[in-house]
Amino acid sequence: MPEILVDLFSDTLTKPSPGMRQAMVEAEVGDEQKFEDPTTNRLQEMVAALVGHEAAVFLPSGTMCNEIAFAVHCDAGDEVILDQTAHPLTSEAGGPAVISRVLLRPLAGERGIFSAEQLAAAPLSRSMRHAPVSRLVSVEQTSNYGGGSCWSLEQVRAVTELAHEHGLSTHCDGARLLNAVVATGTPAADFGRCFDSIWLDLSKGLGAPVGAVLAGPAEFIERSWKWKQRLGGAMRQSGVIAAAGIYALENNVERLGDDHANAKAFADGIAGLPGLGLDPTTVETNIVIFDVAAAGRSATAIADRTLTEHGVRLCPLSPTVIRAVTHLDVGRADIDAAIEALGSVLGNP
Repeated sequence: MPEILVDLFSDTLTKPSPGMRQAMVEAEVGDEQKFEDPTTNRLQEMVAALVGHEAAVFLPSGTMCNEIAFAVHCDAGDEVILDQTAHPLTSEAGGPAVISRVLLRPLAGERGIFSAEQLAAAPLSRSMRHAPVSRLVSVEQTSNYGGGSCWSLEQVRAVTELAHEHGLSTHCDGARLLNAVVATGTPAADFGRCFDSIWLDLSKGLGAPVGAVLAGPAEFIERSWKWKQRLGGAMRQSGVIAAAGIYALENNVERLGDDHANAKAFADGIAGLPGLGLDPTTVETNIVIFDVAAAGRSATAIADRTLTEHGVRLCPLSPTVIRAVTHLDVGRADIDAAIEALGSVLGNP
């Protein structure tokens, strides 16, 4: 494996800082299953308050948050409506079908964001016995495959209010929720109160090594704990890793703006390269997605060369599309190096 000098593959690659590691070492712990782990309890209370809900549960991953939320909200055979690029559809190994036993109905949103009009145009079945019951609408904030695009509060309200009018529940996959909060200036609780359940990831831009927190009404979280146990998510003395989440929320939220600025600098720096298609004005947060179809080489071939020749790792999403994600372990000098590397590769077939 070539040496990786600049890693833009994903913001999941962040490593805990010395301060975060120290917080983990010093964490007071107990049995989370008995609610005796004070650090985990504090993290759950922090997130519940942050997103404007009654209660929350600490889970190993965001994928588990989605799977549990779908299972609690839905009965077997029910329908979840979401964007065609959403994580449960593209990146959870069919988990909604296997674990939650639900159908997924994709909508063709714009950069991962569908409208209330699109939702209204989809038959929202609640009574026809020959159709699946439409039970849940799920929103991904920010949209990963939408290039880190942010749902505005107005868009969220329009979609969730329509869903509630039709008797559907609403869920927010908030893997990068706080990126949207920083980018839009909208408080997390304003987003959170629109949804019947919402979670945020600790292991992406916030820099924690593991974990996510699912929030909602107290009764919903009580049922979620049952699914946590069922899926093997019980972690006992989880305060050791919950402490990293607390540190992240107290120290690493506002600095997400640095990642956004670095992503914008990267987009501006590569936008004019030969064979590359990108509108840098679409970059809202920490994700840059660009097309290399006109370069005459595959995305994988280009990414392989930036890695082997320059130590810059990018993420091919398809034969012609590449993604770069900024995070707290990437500084402006790294961005400059990545721009130079990609320029060198595209300029030398």
